Parts: sequence; C-alpha cells; structure tokens
Amino acid sequence: MKMFQVGLAPRVSALYGVNFVGTGLFLPFFPIILANRSYSVTEVSFALAIGTYAKIAASPFLTGLSDKTGLRRLSICFYSLMGMAFLALFAFTSSYLLAVVAVMGLMVCWAPIVPLADGYALDVVRQTGAPYGRMRLWGSAAFVAGTVLAGWLMMPHTEMPYLAGILGSMVATVLVAGTLPPMRNPEREASEAVHAADKKPAVFRERWFLALVTLIGLSQAAHSAYYAFSTIYWTKTGVPEHWMGPLWSVGVTAEILLFLFAARLPAWLTPMRLIIIGTAGSVLRWALFTHVQDPAFIVPMQTLHGLSFGAVHLGGVALIAQAVPMRWSATGQSLMATSTGFLTATATWFSGPLYAAAPAFAFYAMSAMAAAALTGLLFLARHPGCQARAAD
Repeated sequence: MKMFQVGLAPRVSALYGVNFVGTGLFLPFFPIILANRSYSVTEVSFALAIGTYAKIAASPFLTGLSDKTGLRRLSICFYSLMGMAFLALFAFTSSYLLAVVAVMGLMVCWAPIVPLADGYALDVVRQTGAPYGRMRLWGSAAFVAGTVLAGWLMMPHTEMPYLAGILGSMVATVLVAGTLPPMRNPEREASEAVHAADKKPAVFRERWFLALVTLIGLSQAAHSAYYAFSTIYWTKTGVPEHWMGPLWSVGVTAEILLFLFAARLPAWLTPMRLIIIGTAGSVLRWALFTHVQDPAFIVPMQTLHGLSFGAVHLGGVALIAQAVPMRWSATGQSLMATSTGFLTATATWFSGPLYAAAPAFAFYAMSAMAAAALTGLLFLARHPGCQARAAD
C-alpha cells in the first residue's frame, strides 16, 4: 500500500493546481467575455447571479451523492466532463438564453470539485499523514497563475483562446483525478456492513454545526466588498494600475505561507482558535481599508488576507473534518462552501449601494459582518464539538 501511495500528496497538489488555474481564468475575466458579446450590464449580472445561486443550491446535493457512493475521484472526472460540455455550448451558441443555461451548467458542475478534492485530501491526511495545507497551497498559487495567464489569452476579437484555457484546465483536472487511487475507507465499509449507507450523520442536523458553518460563511462573506470594489477603489484613490496585480498577489502569498507552515503551528492553536483569530483579523482589515491609501502601507495591510481568509479557511476545513465522519467529509466541506457562497452573493448585492453612497460605508459594513461572526464564534467556542486538536 505504501508503494502504491508514493507521490500521492503531490498528485493531490496537482489536482488543486490544475483546477484553480481555471478558476483564476474564470472569476476575474468571464464577466468581460459576456460583456464583449454585447450583453447589457443587466444581462451579464443575471447570467452570473443565476449561475451563482444554482451552484449554491446544487453543490451539497452533488457532493452528498458522491460521498454516498464513495466515488469522489470519479465524480471529479464526471463533473469536469459535464462542465466541458456546457463550456462548449457557451462557445458555440449565439443565443443569450442558451448562454445563460451554459453559464449556469458550467458553474454547477464546477461547484462540487473543490469540496470533493478537499474530501479526498483529508482522506490522504488521515491515511498518510501528509499536511493538508501544503497540498492546498498549490490551488492558491495556481489561481494567481490563472489570472496572469488570462491576460495573455484575452484577445480583442475572439474569445476562443481564453475559453480554450478554461477547457485545458478541465481536461487536466480529469487527467490528474484519473491518476488518483481509490482511498480505502474502513468507516465506509463498516457502514455498508450494517446497511446504513444511505443515512447522513446526525451532526449535519445539530444546531452547533449549522451555526458553525453559518458563522464561517459570514466571516468569509466579509470579503465581498473587497472582491467587488477594491481595485476600483484603489484606482480612484490614485494607486497606479500596475500595482493592482502585485497588491492582490501579496494577499494570496500570505495565504500560501500560512498553508505552507500550517503543520508547524503550535498545538494550542486549535482549528476554532484559528478561525477566531482570522475573523478578528477580518474586523481590523475592513475597518482600516479605506484609511490606508499609500501603496507602501497597503502592502502590509494586504498580508492580513492570510488571517481573514487563510486562517478561517484552514481552521474551518480542519474543524469540519474532525466533526464529520470520514465518509461524509466532502459533504461537510460543501456545506461550508455553500454557506460562504450564499452569504457572499447576498453581501455583494447590498455592498453595491453602500459603496455608491460612500466607499467607507461598504467596508465598514464588512467589518461589522466580521464582528458579528466573531461574537458568535466566541460563544460557540464553548461547545464540545468545537474543542478539537490543532489544525495541520
């Protein structure tokens, strides 16, 4: 078995990498592709909004189905292949209605891949001792690479090179996932032996767990104004455009460094404490955001991304992994992603009018959201389910 699993952690790292290249291509630049088709702002917003809410609704169901069958790696291949079909539909249709269907289908098929990869990675952590953070950091690095690659693939008169880049990411995801071995799951085998294969664990219905995924989602949703308006705000305050990429990269680099050294964190820094510290960093980050306009000071402030996103994500993944039975780990991760996605989409909607009134209002609202999450997390930390060992 050990010989069979030589190089398994690097392959999981590669899985995160090839998938997140596509995400880096898609998220910042796909709205431009839609706008280049002469769709109105309302049409672009509708296509992306319906895709977002569809993936939020579908992700727990799709990951739950994959957990129920135990076919995580094959599910990653299948969902990627389905995503390719919807991408092809988008590439070759001139109908707005079909384009909306294609965008919705693509986003739905993409949604379960990261939770399934997380579930598989956590199986690897349990069975081989490989640190989760060092596998996951390649996803963050690849996201940055994808955003850089998009700049080369965006052409003024054709979208095909850009769409081919996303297609290449999906093809690579299928190929890498296909090299992964099935993970033996003694817990699943025991469950099947007593004919309990179709029952989800009780923890998914417990109030403390639902509160946990909601509060993590609220903490992560505090990034909404940053994702939507930070570049616009910095540009309007006189930060040179050529600084935008490096400023975003500083935040992601801080996140990567946290993932890299996560296994060396002290034992007292439990997942719940990591989430709380990260959320406290979020409160500070968004409260200060509009008061820091000199790039020399924005750079150190951007390192707070390692706390506001990285620490909350790392702690959340670890705590949910310890609270949820191994067999249903991908579903547990999907519930956290669904909470984050829904609350982020909602926060993005109301941050727009606040930013229009005054940019500071939007970021103060984000700080208030993080403060509300922090308050809830401090109360929830007393629950026995949140008393878990250190994250790795």
